[in-house]
This record gives sequence, C-alpha cells and structure tokens, in this order.
Amino acid sequence: MRILPQESIPKDKFGPEYMVRVYDPAIGMEGFLVIDNTARGPGKGGIRMTAGVSVEEVFRLARTMTWKNALADIPFGGAKAGIVWPPLAKDSGDKPGGSDELKKKFVQSFARAIKPFVPKKYIAGPDVNTGEREMQWFVEATGNWRTATGKPASICMASFGKQGEKCGIPHEFGSTGFGVAHATAVAARIAGLGLKDARVTIHGFGNVGTFAFQYLTEMGARIVAIADRSGTIYASGGLDPKLIHDVIRRKCALRECGNVEHLATDDFWGIETDILIPASVTDVINDSNKGIIKTKIIVEAGNIPMSEEIESEFFKKGILIIPDFVANAGGVISSYAEYRGYNPKRMFELVEKKIVAATKTVLETAKKSNRNPREVAIEIARERVEQKMRGRTSR
Repeated sequence: MRILPQESIPKDKFGPEYMVRVYDPAIGMEGFLVIDNTARGPGKGGIRMTAGVSVEEVFRLARTMTWKNALADIPFGGAKAGIVWPPLAKDSGDKPGGSDELKKKFVQSFARAIKPFVPKKYIAGPDVNTGEREMQWFVEATGNWRTATGKPASICMASFGKQGEKCGIPHEFGSTGFGVAHATAVAARIAGLGLKDARVTIHGFGNVGTFAFQYLTEMGARIVAIADRSGTIYASGGLDPKLIHDVIRRKCALRECGNVEHLATDDFWGIETDILIPASVTDVINDSNKGIIKTKIIVEAGNIPMSEEIESEFFKKGILIIPDFVANAGGVISSYAEYRGYNPKRMFELVEKKIVAATKTVLETAKKSNRNPREVAIEIARERVEQKMRGRTSR
C-alpha cells in the first residue's frame, strides 16, 4: 500500500484526506481508495469495478459522496473506492469458478489491503459491477460486519444490548431507484408537470434503472424508451410494463425484447421526452449527444452523468436538473439504515422522507433564486460539512 501523488487531484479545505493505491502482484489486483472528508462521520461510498477506473474518477465520486451524505443529512462523510477489473477477466481461465472466483480474490485482496481504514475512516458499499455478493466477500475478508453495507439480507450480526439481530439490506432491494422515483415526482410537481402520463426515458437498465421504471410506472408515468449497452427499445405510447417486467425477470438484454420498436443505443438521446433519467455511467451525456437532447427535466440517477459545464448549458436552456447527489441518495440512505440495524420497511420510509425533503428544499430554493440546482445543493451541503469542521480538532 502506498499513498498516491496528489498533483492531478485538486485539494481544498474539504480534502481529500486520504488517497491510497493498493496492488497485489500475486493476482494483479490494483485498486484505489479516496477518503475525501470525514467531518460528519466515516467516509461512505461504494466500490466500483471497471477496466478504466482511475484515481481521478474515484476522487470525483468521493467528493460527490461528501455532498450527497451531507445533503441527505446522515452522519457519514464522503469516500469512494475503485478496483481495476480486466475486461477479459471472464476469459482468464481461472479454475474452478472462472471469473467469479477471480473477482472474489480481487475484492478480498482489496479488502485486506485497506483494512487499516475500515470502518473508522471508510465503510464500503455496492457500486458499478459490485453488489450484495461482493459486499459479503468484503466483510468476510475484513472480519468485521460493519466494514460494508449493502450485504445480503441473510448476513446478520447479533445486536449488543438488545434482542434481535442487525441484518444486511442489499441495494438489490431497489432503494436507489425508489429514491429516484420520488425525486422525479417532486421535480414534476415543482415544474408544473403532471407525472401521470408524463413521457419518461431511462438510459441504463441495471439495478437503478429497473427499480426507477417499476416505481415510476406505479406512479402513472409513461416510460417510452429504455436503453442499455445492447440497444434502445421505444414505444411512443409507453412501453408495456408486463413486457418490461418480463425482461427484468429474465435478466436479458434489451435487444432480446420482442414486440417493440428497436433503435440503436445512441438514437436514445434524440427521443423527445418530458423527463430524462440517465442511470448508467459517468459522463454518458457529453459533447457528442448534448445537442440532440430534448427534455424538460433531467433526473441524474447515475453518478456524474455529465460535466458541470454541460449541466450549466442545460440550465440556461430552461431544463430543470436534479443533481446526482440529490436524486440517487437512496442507496446511501439505505446504507445508513443498515448501519443502524433498521428493517427494510423502515429503510424505505427513511429513503422517501429524506429524498423528498432534500429534493424539495433544493428545487424550491433554486426556483425562488433562479439559480442552478447543483449550485444550491452544494451550498447547502458545504454549510453542513463546514459546520462540523468548525468544531473539529485536527486528526
């Protein structure tokens, strides 16, 4: 383990407090941990496993987590981790178990390497290409139930001082998508747009996108287009929920979906819609597609789906944007609920309460002052972090 050089990472009074690179030469595992700020509590943020993950990306995400946790008003700081996951890992030939066994080795090697930081300074969680299984592997390697959230519901720890057990609350329960749906409903009301029958498009159909689809459909919205890496499916009158739920159940690619119009993945961005929900990867909205987007509201379900410069361009065009760290905070609120030992019902109640409150505060303040919602949200979050920092002694 070694400390990373910080020349490429901007530094300010908020952090980052720690930037660590780990490498295991025995299996080729390389990973990064950025703990941005712990004034409000231990740094909380997921572990993403992608081929191109970099310390710069992890830092951007860690800083976003600092603001997200403060705005959600939960006692966590901001952090993030990344493990470089080879794109051809499935062809590694690692036996038995193939890529699953190799992935477990990577996760557990990373967990052991950053063990000095958990859980006092960092608590892990799911992110891109990690879920409840990976969080179970993580806590098994650290030997501490509290070092990660988003664990399987079957993983429990006996509570001390009271009856019962504290059990995992996996993000597969849909807390992030649930929160995105409620943030969308608030934005629609503030924009004077009836959510019922509003045209909605969703880019990315993993955990967040599928649950956003489910809850928004229940609220009466019409989902007219969905895209994943395999392509785009489109229906001008709204996609058939039964058809999409079958796709979700079978866990198949959208290109395999029948009885629906198919478009290329990139054609998704030109579809006229009322509400656009990017729920996929970082910078998915960029200079190549920003000019063809036609929507009234953008709900950032994925982390950093566009640069702040592009966000500002959309704001000047009159498009209402819910920033990522407002819209998709359901996952980290769920993490806090798990950390406290809440049951799933209480978790969902907490997610709805905090997401609705944060979204309403940010958007109403932005509307009254005619300011970009991100600017308002960061201002609120910074003040909450600074308040804790003012009474903090140096580490």
